Amino acid sequence: MRKKNAYLLLTVFISGMTTLGTELSASRLLDPFFGNSILVWASIIGLMLLYLTVGYYIGGRWADRSPYPGTLYQITAWGAFLVGLVPFVARPVLSLSVQGLAQFSVGVLAGSFIGVLVLFSLPITLLGMVSPFAIRLALQDVKRGGDVAGSIYALSTLGSLVGTFLPVLVLIPNLGTRMTFFVFSIVLLLVSLGGLLLTHRKRVLAYSAMPVLLITMNLIWSGGPVKATPGQVFETESSYNYIQVIRQSDPRGQGDWYALQLNEGQGIHSLYNPQFEEFPLVDGVWDYFTIAPYFNNPPYHEREVESLLVIGSAAGTISKAYTAIYGPILIDNVEIDPEIISAGQQWFDMTEPNVRNHAQDGRYFLSTTSNTYDVIGVDAYRPPYIPFHLTTQEFFRQIYDHLNEDGVMVINAGRTSSDYSLIEALGSTMQSVFPNVYVIDVPDYGSDLGNSLVIATKQPTRLDNFVANAVQLESPLLQVVASRAYNSGIYELKPTGLIFTDDKAPVEQVIHRLIVRYMLGG
Repeated sequence: MRKKNAYLLLTVFISGMTTLGTELSASRLLDPFFGNSILVWASIIGLMLLYLTVGYYIGGRWADRSPYPGTLYQITAWGAFLVGLVPFVARPVLSLSVQGLAQFSVGVLAGSFIGVLVLFSLPITLLGMVSPFAIRLALQDVKRGGDVAGSIYALSTLGSLVGTFLPVLVLIPNLGTRMTFFVFSIVLLLVSLGGLLLTHRKRVLAYSAMPVLLITMNLIWSGGPVKATPGQVFETESSYNYIQVIRQSDPRGQGDWYALQLNEGQGIHSLYNPQFEEFPLVDGVWDYFTIAPYFNNPPYHEREVESLLVIGSAAGTISKAYTAIYGPILIDNVEIDPEIISAGQQWFDMTEPNVRNHAQDGRYFLSTTSNTYDVIGVDAYRPPYIPFHLTTQEFFRQIYDHLNEDGVMVINAGRTSSDYSLIEALGSTMQSVFPNVYVIDVPDYGSDLGNSLVIATKQPTRLDNFVANAVQLESPLLQVVASRAYNSGIYELKPTGLIFTDDKAPVEQVIHRLIVRYMLGG
């Protein structure tokens, strides 16, 4: 009897581990297609809680009607098996989501997102049945009901704690998302088969087909890319991102372009093509970071730029342009994901000796360094989102304190051709810290979607400064960028009243409204 009770407790622990492990892995399954916003997390957590609620209710009633260990182990076996099937079933649904995101089709996007979450309804509901079922089986004396229930839930929660950290720290970085689901599934399946062997041997043979089938499916799996993007030459999963490197030929015959894509894949985070005639310029938003210093009071010369900090450096497109134009100045690249830094060094030649790469969060880096800079650029952008803590008044104050006397900061943000709500919100927040804020609209070449750079100066300045400094530029590359910026649009931003703080920064709501207005044709 003690042996069976001990095995019952083991099952509770592994079930709790699998439940939370599946929830954390679900976010990684969705990340490459829907991103990692608070909305996605709210949907995952909310629906998981709903499924567990249903499981608790059904499990308790089922346990009263069939209070046998064999019944419980069959429930856990099916729950484990369905967990292992999720990545295979989800793939065609997620493929539809890519189409919806590319076309900004709210129907396809919402439908596929809901479809994926529904995939978790059966396995999580079954796993939710375990604790009330185990309490019913372990309860021999009603006088010890509280002790038994408390012990079961404590053990289940302890398993959940392990399931919280195991995928994030160990399984996903080393095995990937699909194999993480497989590991949780196969462990719980083996425990379930062991329980059936102890209590219901006649069922063992039939349920043994489940791990065999999952193992076979994972062996047959081609090992192909998570997202079969044309031109893909590299992909990996880290604790933070799904990372792709895409290679495409230049239509003008100027070599091959290497593009860094993350997660949803709708945005490009770095570009590299040493055969491009304007290289290290890439005719993208990163070029315009190089002219941010020229909003300073004139005369401001190129030799005055001696240091740069890039928060969200990705594969080093900005630092490469600064090194080529300004020489081997001190550059600190801060990128939270070490796997992106590795991809930058391998595929984007991010090996300049004057560039120091730091795998840290931008706020943490600013809090722990005493260095000051002439330019601080922020490009920590995960289309369509910006991490909220990199948009607040407190963050901009940190930047202000790390700028030299004539320092400038510049942040990249997205917009549509007619909706500048995010630009205005960021600019208003920056104006609460800096004396003057300006905007450069990056050329969008006829697209309805685009980017703007929001630039703040530490000293009081005027918009006319840019032209006064630009006419004295010596670098042909800077002359090209300044001319394009002037033709595309440069203006001083006026306050809107909305200021983001660490306590209240509804940046995602601003972006959601922007997306909805765009999808509705606004």
